[in-house]
Amino acid sequence: MDIKLHLVEDDTSTMIHTMLDLRGDHFEATGRARRNPIDPPSPAVGEELALARALQDLAGQLLDAAQHRIEQFST
Repeated sequence: MDIKLHLVEDDTSTMIHTMLDLRGDHFEATGRARRNPIDPPSPAVGEELALARALQDLAGQLLDAAQHRIEQFST
């Protein structure tokens, strides 16, 4: 298993792109967060939100792939 994260951020937004290779299957997901201009800068919050969103998308893809494999076994 190989997972890679690529982080890009500026003063108001954060983007994290994830790539996962698992037993020959490849999954990718992106999470984004944007700071409200009236909020104080807090890079950790943007990073946490963007990463959580990317990993949530990745988790959904993995669940779908597992479900597909289960369906193959039961037919």
